[in-house]
Amino acid sequence: MESPARPFVPPFCPRSTCRFHRCADGWRFVGHGHFSRRCEPRVIPRFRCCHCRATFSSQTFSTTYYLKRPELQEPFFHRLLACSGFRQIAREARCAPTTVMRQAARLGRHALLSLTLHRPVGPLAEPLVVDGFESFAYSQYHPLHLNVVVGAGSHYVYAFTHSRLRRKGRMTERQKRRRAALERLHGRADPRAIEHGMAAAVRLAAPEPQALTIRSDEHPAYPRAFRPLAGYPVRHECTPSVAARTSSNPLFPVNLLDLLLRHNNAHLKRESIAFAKRHQAVTERMALLTLWRNFTKPFSEAHGGGTPAMRLGLCQASLSPRELLRERLFPSRITLPAPWDRYYDRMEDTPGIANPTRHRLKRAV
Repeated sequence: MESPARPFVPPFCPRSTCRFHRCADGWRFVGHGHFSRRCEPRVIPRFRCCHCRATFSSQTFSTTYYLKRPELQEPFFHRLLACSGFRQIAREARCAPTTVMRQAARLGRHALLSLTLHRPVGPLAEPLVVDGFESFAYSQYHPLHLNVVVGAGSHYVYAFTHSRLRRKGRMTERQKRRRAALERLHGRADPRAIEHGMAAAVRLAAPEPQALTIRSDEHPAYPRAFRPLAGYPVRHECTPSVAARTSSNPLFPVNLLDLLLRHNNAHLKRESIAFAKRHQAVTERMALLTLWRNFTKPFSEAHGGGTPAMRLGLCQASLSPRELLRERLFPSRITLPAPWDRYYDRMEDTPGIANPTRHRLKRAV
């Protein structure tokens, strides 16, 4: 016989202006009726804060808050990491492709908050392996570089940042003229973008100054990125990029992440019509894959070994997408580090797209 479900107890006041929003010690609330909806659970209890008098419901603390089809959230989590395009997912779910786009952005924001909330604390206990993943968004004239920092032993993805690049490589004269015209219109990408982005990623991985051992390939921008890190004595170990990418390669943790990025994301495939259309969307999808990689995917598909988060002692078992989406996280209660705060607010613009959408909702996620 199943035991009856426990009545929902709100953990804190959801109104960010209330003094009991961050700390619920001494907080009081009362019931305020209920409302009915078409999906399960059909009866949703409501409450009122006895201090700020704001009303809210149990749905306010759910990741499906304000969604008309909450049953799609978990399937979308799986499909977005199964190399499906937005229109493929929309056909299966019988919804509009824009619904999938909004859900992907919402899941990415939740992932940023979750990664920040459960990030390792204290000095790092392992060397870091860094690399850059290159792709493009909107057009091949607007390439991008994802700077990633991975633990050498745990394979935990500590940080990532986004850098916009200038198109390079072999081009025809017509393509060079087109690039020059676009740069006059939208400005030229920072020639030191990789250097600045990698420095920000290392600071994100190690918020407190400490001695670091960093392994990378022979990219010339990396030594320049490590020099201005005041308080971070860096031992830099280089491995040629032409070395065999086997498990014995010192760069294997980050090489494996590059493979997972190509394998699990349709918008990062080469020669695909599902290529990314927004630089901002790339950061959101990267956050979602990072969350799944750290807390859900085992260290080895064939031999297990626990997830990267388990190997660091951050959790005791692998967390399923349902467990990762168990509760809504509030940005007013979690301080996002730079530049993840910009990614959450959707501030990464794409050249050529006017009036980009910002995330300025106060009560939704």
